[in-house]
Amino acid sequence: MGSLPLWLLLVIFVVAAAVVWVAGTQLSRQTDVLSTRLHLGQALGGTILLAVATNLPEIAITVSAAISGDLSVAIGNILGGIGIQTVVLVILDIAGTKPLTYLAASLSLIVEAGVVIAVLAIAVVGTQLPKNLMLLHITPAGILIVAAWVVGLLLQRRAGKAMPWHENGKAPDSQQQERGSSRKQTEQQEKQRGTSTAKSAIIFAVAAVATLVAGAVLEISGDSASKQVGLSGILFGATVLALATSLPEISTGLTAVKNGDYQLAIGDIFGGNAFLPVLFFVATLISGKAALPQAGKADIYLTAVAMVLTLVYLFGVLFRPRKQILRMGVDSLVVLLVWIVSVGGLFAIVGGGGGG
Repeated sequence: MGSLPLWLLLVIFVVAAAVVWVAGTQLSRQTDVLSTRLHLGQALGGTILLAVATNLPEIAITVSAAISGDLSVAIGNILGGIGIQTVVLVILDIAGTKPLTYLAASLSLIVEAGVVIAVLAIAVVGTQLPKNLMLLHITPAGILIVAAWVVGLLLQRRAGKAMPWHENGKAPDSQQQERGSSRKQTEQQEKQRGTSTAKSAIIFAVAAVATLVAGAVLEISGDSASKQVGLSGILFGATVLALATSLPEISTGLTAVKNGDYQLAIGDIFGGNAFLPVLFFVATLISGKAALPQAGKADIYLTAVAMVLTLVYLFGVLFRPRKQILRMGVDSLVVLLVWIVSVGGLFAIVGGGGGG
């Protein structure tokens, strides 16, 4: 594909992004239907299944990069994707009537944000370990990330059932409906359209395959186009590619906000962000090379940025800002400004030769 002209590569990239948007939307809808009808529960249906479904583009990119042996784009996409997906909350905040964290305030969200930060901290530790510190294609950091993610799921499940706080950890004047009600609304809409469980499963499978293929095409065409314009793999993966692969999260989040399920909108983003570093375990397993020690300064920089953005929203959930500026809460404005400045810093790092 590298021999194709730039304009054709860009067309292929845009078409693949459109497929990710359409297929990703169907994935999230059918996930809601299946998790509701099959009684998978909040932990499995809302966290694991949706996290995997909405991150299928990143999974495809990681697998494709691992097979090719060049993990730079995948590493940048994973770590940059966490930052971009956190910035997606800014879009969701603007779409609401009041600041998102004010409406969604719940101690369970603080638990989820803490899991994201913990997983990212382990990833940073993993970047400093020797490349040859691995056994059977498994590294200590990789297995610790998976373990932390699983423990995080258990903590989230417990937090979703009962928190030892007044009002079960739910803040006053926050959303009145139960978290996850948006999924039930989506299931009812599909039921009215005559979508059976079998049909939903088929649509899910087709959308999953389409997303996987489109994700791989995004990585190949985007990587070729970025090389032609002289854009580094890290910079491309952390910005353009990360934004394209975050389209399913935008679609899912907007649906949740529209249905008034603000906790779900934030929770799905945190859940996806906690899952993404697990792909380093997958990349190492497939490639046979330790993924995290290959991370450069820019990758570690992006990890730190993602942790800061998550902390800002964690404090937003705690302090619940009421004031809106440009239709967004103060925390979202801070996140947006930090991300813009951090992208400038990323260009400086890569331009100064610090990407590797």
